[in-house]
Amino acid sequence: MPRQGVVMLLAVARALRPVARSVRTPVRPRSTVAEAESRFITGHPDCNVTPYIANLVGRDLHKKSAHPLGIIKDRIEAYFAGLETSYDVFDGEDPVVTTTQCFDDLNIPPEHPGRSKSDTYYLTDTELLRTHTSAHQSQHLRQGHEAFLCTGDVYRRDEIDASHFPAFHQMEGVKLFSEEEMNGQTDFSDKEAWLASPECDIVAKDLKATLEGLIKYVFDDPDLQTRWRDDYFPFTEPSFELDVFYQDEWLEVLGCGVIHADVLDRCGLASRRGWAFGLGLERLAMVLFAIPDIRLFWTDDERFHKQFKAGQVSTFKPYSKYPPVFKDIAFWCPESYVENDFNELARSIGGELIERVENIDTFTNPKTGKTSNCYRITYRSMDRSLTDVEINALQDSLRDEAASALSVELR
Repeated sequence: MPRQGVVMLLAVARALRPVARSVRTPVRPRSTVAEAESRFITGHPDCNVTPYIANLVGRDLHKKSAHPLGIIKDRIEAYFAGLETSYDVFDGEDPVVTTTQCFDDLNIPPEHPGRSKSDTYYLTDTELLRTHTSAHQSQHLRQGHEAFLCTGDVYRRDEIDASHFPAFHQMEGVKLFSEEEMNGQTDFSDKEAWLASPECDIVAKDLKATLEGLIKYVFDDPDLQTRWRDDYFPFTEPSFELDVFYQDEWLEVLGCGVIHADVLDRCGLASRRGWAFGLGLERLAMVLFAIPDIRLFWTDDERFHKQFKAGQVSTFKPYSKYPPVFKDIAFWCPESYVENDFNELARSIGGELIERVENIDTFTNPKTGKTSNCYRITYRSMDRSLTDVEINALQDSLRDEAASALSVELR
């Protein structure tokens, strides 16, 4: 996004933030808001963090014992606490990390789409809001931790619907194996030989057995059906996905694998081998608590919070279903157009009043070669009925700022 567009986006977000925040995001003391914005909105040309995102950082939902995310986290930690291996627990690392931590240490190449400004919130050209808790994996390995769990809030620019939110929570798990467990092997320089070795199979089997036990413990169902699928992640080799059969359908619950040799080499651990996994707390909580919309995790409404108690998994009972308001916006797109930029602009203006942004029509003019997108925006509050006056004002602001910040031609 051009620098001028970013400045305009931030300006409109600041101007309209009270409208969005009064509905969903808690009102922080003025000094706290100012501190957050001054830290995360750096003025650097590559900074694309908005006030809306800055005000989400530090909520620490995963540390609240009576919050669904905290309940899931505590349940996972309880399972690992009962295993023979002792796991160190981390849940308070700074969400600001470097590109080296988040990408380079994990074999994520410069051209990977996850490193682009359309997908990631940057503070500077080398600092960002972490996109996964794996950003701390190499840090803890270098510090000498050989088995650990790491939980925290992560941030990604993404689509807008009931299962996507720009801030969510992940847990990372890592375990290294001793020389004895690797049958005395310390030389793993031959990559192909390692991948075909009995020792690699030992690590993979231990990983799968551990995580199958974890998921059955979290779901409180020792007979829960699971299945494994091969996958690909830059930082594990081989890599796997774990699915569970729950309520008559297969659900993907986590990704994992044997830690890639290059990752360990960078940590000074070329003679060691181990496994790692990552899972999303929201994904599990939405399934286990039957929570239909990811925005609910961020609400301060007591009708939500009073339903949950520490250590207990219970079914969420919807307390309202206020009617939606639909608004469409169509425009011709410049060549530089990126859809996530429009989603981010919509989120900055409408906040959590926006339930979904859906591209309902794309048309390319055969004569001019120009492409038009038409988006349907669903506005809905979890807490109250919306008025035409406030939604029309938000939609008008979105139209004006899309034309200005994104250089689109409104239709």
